[in-house]
Amino acid sequence: MSGTVYSMTGFGAGRIEAVLEDECQLTVTAEVKTVNHKHLQAKIRLPHEYSSLEPAIDKLVRQTLARGAVQLSVDVARIGGDAGVRLDASVARRYLELQVGLAAELADVSGSTELAPITSMMDLIRLPGVIVQSTGQTAAALDAAGPEASAVIDAVAAALEHLTEMRRFEGAAMRRDLENSGQEIARLVAEIATRIPDVVAHHRARLVERVGELSGHPGTTAADLAREIALLSDRLDVSEEITRLQSHLEQLENLLEGGGAIGRKLDFLAQEFFREANTIGSKCSDAAVAHLVVDLKTHVERLREQVQNVE
Repeated sequence: MSGTVYSMTGFGAGRIEAVLEDECQLTVTAEVKTVNHKHLQAKIRLPHEYSSLEPAIDKLVRQTLARGAVQLSVDVARIGGDAGVRLDASVARRYLELQVGLAAELADVSGSTELAPITSMMDLIRLPGVIVQSTGQTAAALDAAGPEASAVIDAVAAALEHLTEMRRFEGAAMRRDLENSGQEIARLVAEIATRIPDVVAHHRARLVERVGELSGHPGTTAADLAREIALLSDRLDVSEEITRLQSHLEQLENLLEGGGAIGRKLDFLAQEFFREANTIGSKCSDAAVAHLVVDLKTHVERLREQVQNVE
């Protein structure tokens, strides 16, 4: 949406309930939270049997968000139907086959056959993958277009929608703060620009006095006087810095008006504000301007802190 600024921090949750063909009640809960990050970094946690959906969910996240560290988790609960636990006989059988093969191989080497670790049914069912929660689907067999996959995707979409709303709400407040900072910077730049002619006049008077002193000094040449005038004039000339600051203010206004993923551009712009303020402070030794530059740097620093959380 044009003109919308988004915060990088937020939280959203989505919940979808569905009844499957086997009359199983499926409840999918998705939660997503985001914090500041220079780039988009997504960490997605899914139940194992839904891991095949990770690419689709990652794509959905990247279509929704442009920047930030994202943590997204999905939990699935099943009630009724064939929910419960089941024995994966093929996995158990494979464990036993591996044990027999390993025992035979080691017996050829050591001459001993007392190496078998599986001695009871309890030992067997404790091995990973032998006893699993029944979901009616496996990670490999999950139908990407089926009701279970759709419920998971819909829950994630709802969580992202709630997250976006929260980020939009916080972004609106941040935009107001950025606009206020921009207005204060503009006011200070205008005051500095107004003060400069008086500073120049003051230094011109001192320059005339200095030239008079040098003209009566033995060994002083016209080239020496010209060089002194050029050096003093160059030190006082901050017109380029004022012009660039005014241009940066226009860019700030345009970026906020355009909205969207503008955080990186704003960060760069804040650095440019600070650079020009530093240059003015180093060029102009006037006390009044120095105070204005200190205030200018304060508001620029506030601007720079604010943009760190803008998407």
